[in-house]
Amino acid sequence: MSVWQPVYIGVGSNVDDPAMQVRRAVAQLGAITALRALCVSALYGSRPLGPIAQPDFVNAVAGALTQLDSRNLLSVLQGLERSLGRPQQHQKWGPRVIDLDLLVFGRERCCGGSLELPHPGIGARNFVILPLADIAPDLDVPGLGRVAELAARVSREGIWPL
Repeated sequence: MSVWQPVYIGVGSNVDDPAMQVRRAVAQLGAITALRALCVSALYGSRPLGPIAQPDFVNAVAGALTQLDSRNLLSVLQGLERSLGRPQQHQKWGPRVIDLDLLVFGRERCCGGSLELPHPGIGARNFVILPLADIAPDLDVPGLGRVAELAARVSREGIWPL
């Protein structure tokens, strides 16, 4: 039997009633049999990153336990994105109905291919680290440090609680 690993998943949307899309995705995460003990941060509004003009985002972070390995969990999350209306081919930094990012998977660190852990930019993106601090302030992000310390260093500009 596999060991249960703590995982943290970023959830975001900026089209078609983003708050509802985030809540719907969280509900679907809770229905995945390979995930247990789901907890969810507050919802946050945030300005979009990148060069494309688009609506503001709604973001949250979900924490859970899983016995899946990281690549299988990523595949499950990508399948959930597609079932919630995200096309497989999409514009980088563009608007999206749903975005599920595997942020942290236990103590795992990996680079390359379709999976990088911890997720790139996690410590610098306020729309990721502030919701993560809601549910796991004492989490030690592999190679980066404690979430509360990372959260204390990011700007509060462009993000607001909903």
